[in-house]
Amino acid sequence: MNAVKTIFAIALIAVMTAGRPVTPGYEIGDTATDFKLKNVDGKMVSLSDYKDAKGYIVIFDCNTCPYSKAYNERIIALNKKYASKGFPVITINANDPSISPGDSFDEMKSRAKSKNYDFPYLMDETQEVARAYGATNTPHVFVLDKVSDNESKVAYIGAIDDNSRNANAVSKRYVEDAVDALIQEKSVPTTRTKAIGCTIKWKNS
Repeated sequence: MNAVKTIFAIALIAVMTAGRPVTPGYEIGDTATDFKLKNVDGKMVSLSDYKDAKGYIVIFDCNTCPYSKAYNERIIALNKKYASKGFPVITINANDPSISPGDSFDEMKSRAKSKNYDFPYLMDETQEVARAYGATNTPHVFVLDKVSDNESKVAYIGAIDDNSRNANAVSKRYVEDAVDALIQEKSVPTTRTKAIGCTIKWKNS
């Protein structure tokens, strides 16, 4: 009887974990592999396109998540503050549109136009980039430090700040603190926090 229960438990775990990404993703200090994804303007975008960048603020985001909507203006503000300082924002939508129709490429184009995005909003159609990074939520931030023309190191992973509900009640600005430290060639004060948001909508197959 115990053997039957054990087999049932193993089968249940297998069903519950099916379809979930198995790659652990990046850790602090890892080298981030470049990517080439389609932007809402139809052009392909890579990290290597930013020849003068000192680093990157890569954010896995989407149209539909309430947390993404709450952080939308803060993401726009991050690019306005840091792109000119060498740390551009690059947003990536990895949600499967067959599960979340509001995250289709056409809807992405509409969102970018309505919000006047001045940064890339890329579609990770295969979800390979999200899996490589270990992204789990929207929004989920990876601050990269460009150490050479062909190499960027992961310097921060996690949330944008410590208050997803109210931008006016933020007391810790994790991404800003990380980027400011890198600009000043100092150690990042907080390298990892928990990303708060909706789970990425993974493909079933």
